[in-house]
Amino acid sequence: MKRKVIAMMICLAVVLMMGNAFAQQVPVAGTSIGVSTDELVTVATGWSVNKQIMGKDVYNDKDEKIGVVDDLIIAPDKAVSYAIIGAGGFLGMGKHDVAVRVNQFKIVDGKITWPGAFKDVVKALPVFQYAK
Repeated sequence: MKRKVIAMMICLAVVLMMGNAFAQQVPVAGTSIGVSTDELVTVATGWSVNKQIMGKDVYNDKDEKIGVVDDLIIAPDKAVSYAIIGAGGFLGMGKHDVAVRVNQFKIVDGKITWPGAFKDVVKALPVFQYAK
């Protein structure tokens, strides 16, 4: 069940983030654009990046807040591969961003949980910086 939720999260993120690119594609004979009525049910019951992921707190398996989901990175192969977590700090001071493989997350009681992510472990991770 947890893997299904994460897979739906990834698919929905790709659709939401790549929406403009899909809308601009020219249809090729024998293919369709958009989603079918059946697919709409899957989309409607999936996770919303805007409403349920972005800006949400991330907890470890001891229910300690580790950080906040600041971004999702779509890898060149168009799969959401990483979440950028703003970790540590208070009111943005001393915060550092870390990249986390999305498959490391679990949803526990409706919360985004990152098992094993204790504050000292997260603080020791390399700081994520966007490419220029």
